[in-house]
Amino acid sequence: MALFTATSAFCVTGLVVVDTPTYWSPFGHGVMLLLAQAGGIGIMTGATLLGLLVTRQLRLKSRLLAQSEMKSLDLGDVRTVLRLVLAVTLVTEAILALCLTLRFLGYGMPLGQALWQGLFHSVMAYVNAGFSTLPEGLAAHSGDWLLGIPLMIGVILGGIGFPVLLELRREWRRPQGWSIHTKLTLWGSLGLTLIGMAAILLFEWTNPATLGKAGLSEKLLGALFHSVMTRSGGFNLHDTAAMGADSTLISSALMLIGGGSASTAGGIRITTFLLLGFVVLSEIRGQTDSVAFRRRICPNVQRQAVAVALTAVGAVSLALLVLASFVDAPVEKIMFEVISAFATVGLSTGLSASMPPGGQLVLVIMMYVGRVGTVSLATALATRMRHSPIRYPEEKPIVG
Repeated sequence: MALFTATSAFCVTGLVVVDTPTYWSPFGHGVMLLLAQAGGIGIMTGATLLGLLVTRQLRLKSRLLAQSEMKSLDLGDVRTVLRLVLAVTLVTEAILALCLTLRFLGYGMPLGQALWQGLFHSVMAYVNAGFSTLPEGLAAHSGDWLLGIPLMIGVILGGIGFPVLLELRREWRRPQGWSIHTKLTLWGSLGLTLIGMAAILLFEWTNPATLGKAGLSEKLLGALFHSVMTRSGGFNLHDTAAMGADSTLISSALMLIGGGSASTAGGIRITTFLLLGFVVLSEIRGQTDSVAFRRRICPNVQRQAVAVALTAVGAVSLALLVLASFVDAPVEKIMFEVISAFATVGLSTGLSASMPPGGQLVLVIMMYVGRVGTVSLATALATRMRHSPIRYPEEKPIVG
């Protein structure tokens, strides 16, 4: 249990196998907070600096093009990047903590307890960890927009990525000048959030165990909240285990896509998913080049996106096959737990807690693979690009 929880905290996942408020002591809660904070900051700085490393590996011409597309990043001073990541993180978490503390005070909590809960939940929201130490859980406040909105804002800001935040700070008045990365991340996040919200409303509208007995306001909040949290947030206002199979499947798909690059979110990333979508769309249209926002997508980037997506699907499929061999549960619920671990989301149908130790170990491995694997793979693919002096004759096998 200690290994699972520590891994979940440091990998900013949020999966639990015991009741967090009651099982762990205040000291344990503090350790979880520090692990999640360290993991979140480390992920953002590490992914951002790896992005800089990739850019430095490019030839001069490609480097200049990359700088024009990634004008949010300063390639000259690593310490500047580290300071900016730390400053943005602490300022954002402080503002969120203030908002949440005021809301908890409104529940009648003592000042000390409200401050602690505000700080804990603000950090967990921004780093997309999803742990909660509220004795009654967030489900007791499923209709409270004043609590739900700060948590969603924290998850969204932490999940879109530091490069996007920095570019928005510099270029918020000129959307037409945003890089393709920023446009893909922002529009993709908005679109997937709305699609997820609509799907949950459709599938859970009459489910008495989730949204069926709620009023309109609570239904809208519950659907929006769940859609945002599938991007890697991990908090839940309603019982995830009580969702229908259709909601479970759409949630699994959203979790696998994940959030933005160089963020605390997991998954294959929004940009990877949308780039593949543009490639498919160009192929359907019979276009030679894949185009997004009037810019050609580099063929190397297309191959990297395919490699990352297929590797993720392969890892999830392998873990699903292993768990299905000895865990007695519906396959969609097993898949939900595997993807939640791999994408470092933290939502659960309750299956993680009831798994045997071998199954929990598989989830621990998936959390590590999902947290480190996709970033490392993308960086390795980008830095290993080289032109071979040998080109073999071309041939076209039949596809489809």
